[in-house]
Amino acid sequence: MRLDVALVGCGKAADQHVSEIKKLKNAQVVSVCDLEPLMAEQLAIRYGVREYYSDFDRMLQQVKPDVVHITAPPQSHLSLAKKALDAGCHILVEKPLALNHEEGAYLIDHVARCNRKMTIGYTYYFDPIARAMRMMIQEGVLGEIVHVESFLGYDLSGRFGEPILADRMHWVRQLPGGLLQNILDHLLNKITEFIIEERPAVCAHAWQRGRDDANLGLPDELRVMVSGQTTSAYATFSSHARPLSHYLTIFGTKNTMHLDFITGTMTFSVSSTLPGSIGRLSGTFGQAWQYFREGGRNVIRFARSQYHYLEGLNFLLTSFYDSIIHDTLVPIPYTEMLRVSAMMDELFEQLRSAHLVIT
Repeated sequence: MRLDVALVGCGKAADQHVSEIKKLKNAQVVSVCDLEPLMAEQLAIRYGVREYYSDFDRMLQQVKPDVVHITAPPQSHLSLAKKALDAGCHILVEKPLALNHEEGAYLIDHVARCNRKMTIGYTYYFDPIARAMRMMIQEGVLGEIVHVESFLGYDLSGRFGEPILADRMHWVRQLPGGLLQNILDHLLNKITEFIIEERPAVCAHAWQRGRDDANLGLPDELRVMVSGQTTSAYATFSSHARPLSHYLTIFGTKNTMHLDFITGTMTFSVSSTLPGSIGRLSGTFGQAWQYFREGGRNVIRFARSQYHYLEGLNFLLTSFYDSIIHDTLVPIPYTEMLRVSAMMDELFEQLRSAHLVIT
């Protein structure tokens, strides 16, 4: 069985989705849609999609897709998702799921009412090192998880950040949490996987470090402390730390693991039983050996065409489509999405109280 997939919202994220769907055997892109007809036409031409629309309702009626990817701005996620679900489609919604926890919970309830399936565009959730990490945790390699540190760097002068700086009416600036709300899922979903309480204690601090002439008008640095009953976490978002980093460190009672999502490597903290300076030297070589080993694995993956930026998204799409075809569990639990949205609500409430985000 091959699913017919349509996509609404033809911005930068749409290219990633369409390019990965084109690689799959269990789905095909049959139509794209955008309020700006030229955007839809250009995306369709780039990827050889036969149909394109500027009217979402018309596309649903005429194309009747099995799945709709919603890659439009978050302000429209709920309304577009409801229309797609009511038309009998399964949906993939780009992050953030909705504008707040209440909307997210409503959307998940509507998915159940319509007897459809939904997932969210957590690109790194199924990165190869993230999948390997979960297997090792299940095998008890780390013991009990004590603490987690999630770090995400962002380039405001890059291809995603530059349009936000240039346009004070950019849709990202109109989000209740501004720039942070459009990005934080990638930072927080690495925490909520380990802190399972629905409402853990959250303490957030944010500020704008950039110069006034950067014209951002929004926080570009964020620090978050999260405390569960048995596990704590620290999350850092930085637009200024260089080089750009994206990592997760997991501290366990048996071992500590470090995942680098930029290089695609997994390493462990090294301890030595040897005395004095010899022990310190052996630890250095032990760390070097791990990087040599990981580099070798990535060379092999590269040779097999498996070492690419969107491999996690590719795995997510394949798993989601398979869950539809075989009527199995969706790849990302809805409870995980709700924990992320609840944490973001609490975080933005604290920032609003400090007059750091839009009220």
